[in-house]
Amino acid sequence: MPIEQRGVDTIPEAERTSGPRDLISILLGSNLCLGVIVFGWLPPSFGLGLWPSVTAIVAGTAVGVLVTSPLALVSLRTGTNLSTSSGAAFGVRGRLIGSVVGLLLALGYTALTLWIGGDVMIGTLARLTGMSDGGAVHSLVYALLAGATVIAAVFGYQLLLRLSKALTLGMTALLALGLFAYAGDFTTAAPPDTPYLLGSFWPTWLFAAVAAGLSGPVAFITLLGDYSRYISPSRHSGRTVLRSTALGLTVGLLLPQLFGTFTALAARAGLDYAGPLVDASPGWYLIPLLLAATAGSVGNAGLMLYSMGLDLDAIVPRASRTTATVIAAAVATLFVFLGHFAWDAQSAMTSFVLLLTAVGTPWAVITLQVHRRNRGNYDAEALQVFNRRSRGGVYWFSKGWEPRAALAWAAGAAVGLAAVSTPLYEGPLLPLTGGVDCSFVLSGLVGGVLYAALTPRGAGSRSSDGTSSPADDRSAAGPAFEDEPEATVSPSGA
Repeated sequence: MPIEQRGVDTIPEAERTSGPRDLISILLGSNLCLGVIVFGWLPPSFGLGLWPSVTAIVAGTAVGVLVTSPLALVSLRTGTNLSTSSGAAFGVRGRLIGSVVGLLLALGYTALTLWIGGDVMIGTLARLTGMSDGGAVHSLVYALLAGATVIAAVFGYQLLLRLSKALTLGMTALLALGLFAYAGDFTTAAPPDTPYLLGSFWPTWLFAAVAAGLSGPVAFITLLGDYSRYISPSRHSGRTVLRSTALGLTVGLLLPQLFGTFTALAARAGLDYAGPLVDASPGWYLIPLLLAATAGSVGNAGLMLYSMGLDLDAIVPRASRTTATVIAAAVATLFVFLGHFAWDAQSAMTSFVLLLTAVGTPWAVITLQVHRRNRGNYDAEALQVFNRRSRGGVYWFSKGWEPRAALAWAAGAAVGLAAVSTPLYEGPLLPLTGGVDCSFVLSGLVGGVLYAALTPRGAGSRSSDGTSSPADDRSAAGPAFEDEPEATVSPSGA
């Protein structure tokens, strides 16, 4: 299989050979891994029992899928990744906001997947062989996992798609076996000595809904376009792609996270997940657990690293996708070591996902507003101006930036960060919300409302040369979030 040569350039029509089923496969198979399973442990670690944990995860995931899924339609129409596509809203240079947000999201989740997968591998091997689980062993296992992940990410989309299809079957079988393996010790009560993290039930439940449920779909706000850009809008309707995205995200996130809740309660995993998970495993399940930790981690981290390479390629156009991917892998591996040797797992995880949710939500809301306004029509050539190190085009706006969109995002992100509640940081607006973390709601609301106020539909955004921006083009027919047979993306990307 040849190494993928495409970076964030527009995918030609002839190469857009994937379909909605592939989208489901990649969203399902890549998420059946310990890096997603561990989020199911968070609610019990906050002091919640079975049903509060389940309802928090399901409610948060449902809201996140509702907000996130339509983003797949953007790259369906542009043929490039979402951060580059957001140039229609933020300008061809302003879309670096999306690239940085996407890079940080993928970086964090790649490191998390390698970290938890590596720890479970080491614990399992220690039980099977009696080998040491010291720092040198951790370093070796992390490096091996990172190396396998780099290979998958460098080869690119087609290899990752094949791997995801295999993982869909293999990991589903391994998780099903796990239900039997841990059933004997299962309890509906929260782990011992884990009081409500925020002091009482409802604030803790809402916190869990955001940290464990909503954070899953939000992790994909810049990733969905990496896959939907390979689907042809002339052969597949937007409605079908939207349904497939929602289904893939919902099933792909709920299955592993609820498995994580089940095993966390069975293993009485309060302050840590990997250690109790391995200790509570019956001997016959150690080999399946080792396989799940290895294959699942490579599949998920490979997809995240692939996205990191694209975002870094977009930030530094002179770098090839392969070079950018290797650099991103080195940084992610460094974060893995910090996660194991320097940080508290629960605090680092929850702080990371809540802060990036607050920053990423207004970007997603503004990007979707522009998609709705322009009815899914884009000038794909103009979106590539920055990547080609040139100037001009309909999305040039003011020196490559759309100041109103950037201002609205900054305001939304600032309000979100001021309203966030994490184990490491609490925003000054928390007293106004009764101590409940409403950061993602406030950040999205402020960013979206401010952008709508600054760019009224009748005003007409204009590029630097005075021509009308597609963001206010009313000539295109058909709703942007339903069937979209009249795509404007040609094989050349024009």
